[in-house]
Amino acid sequence: MLVVAAGLASAYYVVSTRSEARAATSAPESTATPEPAKSHGAPQAWSAYLANHVDVNTGVAHVTMSWSELGVEVDGDEVKLADGDASSLGAKAAIPVRVDRAKAALALVALKARYDRSPVDAYLDLEERAIHDDVAGQGIDVWASVPKIEVAARSGAAKLELASVPLPASVTKASLGITDISTVMGHYTTRFPVTEGVRNYNLKLAASKINGTVLQPHQEWSFNGQVGERSEKEGYKIAHVITAGEMVDGLAGGTCQISTTLFGAAFFAGLDIVKTTNHSRPSVYTPLGFDATVVWPSTDLVLSNPYDFPVAIHYRVANGEAVVEILGGKRPWDKIVFARHIEEETPYPSEERLDDEMPDGQTQLDQAGFNGYKLKRFRRFFLGKKMVKEQKWTVAYKPVTEYVRRGTNKDPDAKMPKEKEVHSPRIPTSDDFEMAQ
Repeated sequence: MLVVAAGLASAYYVVSTRSEARAATSAPESTATPEPAKSHGAPQAWSAYLANHVDVNTGVAHVTMSWSELGVEVDGDEVKLADGDASSLGAKAAIPVRVDRAKAALALVALKARYDRSPVDAYLDLEERAIHDDVAGQGIDVWASVPKIEVAARSGAAKLELASVPLPASVTKASLGITDISTVMGHYTTRFPVTEGVRNYNLKLAASKINGTVLQPHQEWSFNGQVGERSEKEGYKIAHVITAGEMVDGLAGGTCQISTTLFGAAFFAGLDIVKTTNHSRPSVYTPLGFDATVVWPSTDLVLSNPYDFPVAIHYRVANGEAVVEILGGKRPWDKIVFARHIEEETPYPSEERLDDEMPDGQTQLDQAGFNGYKLKRFRRFFLGKKMVKEQKWTVAYKPVTEYVRRGTNKDPDAKMPKEKEVHSPRIPTSDDFEMAQ
């Protein structure tokens, strides 16, 4: 009986177990089926969205880029909660994406390098006598643009306008300090041999430090203060200079031609000649009495702007000419005259220099002599035909000694040295001279 009972119990257990198993397997078939997975919520579906392109306005140009190129990526946390398609979620700015700030910054910096517009400084076009206004540039603001990318990406926008900032010019029209350079108030030109390369270099270097200078109303201006020290450190080279009345080689030779040419233009423009010193001997490139020497730091040319408007200095050195123009508003004078009257003339002395290498009895001119002069220099201002103002200076030049080299070498094979280039000033043809502008 016990054995039979045990067998019946075992059979019941097996049947019950199988029945429960069948019931568990067949139960879902008898209940409601679950909601199918939403394909729009799958990460791979939103990854495809990142390939969509957007029209990016950099502020200067339009560029087409994908969202992924702009650093946009799927937001793993939000994508699980996304309920809807791109259109419906975009309307709520809820597309499940976010911006990787580092990647976005790299993309924006690359756009900056390509599309930022640099500002343009204001400048004086001295050749055309025009003033060009400054133009502000425009640049992408990287960190202000990152949230704009995220808002546009989450909204599914077709266009994206990046944040931009103005880039101001370093030099503005106001900072130039002058509003009118249309009129040539006075000008002057001196000439030089184009073959004297080193001296020409000095001329251009000194002139470059003056070109574009603006003198404000009633401002005093110093040549030495503007041009500075004429030294090897500043780039100057050895060329002809006047020392103790004699033309010799010296550092920064040619600078006095720059000061003299400027003096001439300032004279005819009506600028005040505050301080000027003539050379110890007349110059070859300007009429007698119309020169201004400078020596660092002791001898200076000082000018002042007497007008109620600014003036600019235009200096050009090229093709054997040094040219200065004083540019500004209309000059209040109809004519300005330079006049000169010689009061005294002193004959020049002559000296002989013996040379033991030159053939005996042969001579060579080392320096041409030139008479000394004392004269009056006038500046006369005219309105119509009437002279309304006159200024005058006393100018004196010492006689320039003539130096003759005489040979003493009795060797029959002795040779003459190469003939020196002689610089001779202009000899005045009359006691009186005038020129006007």
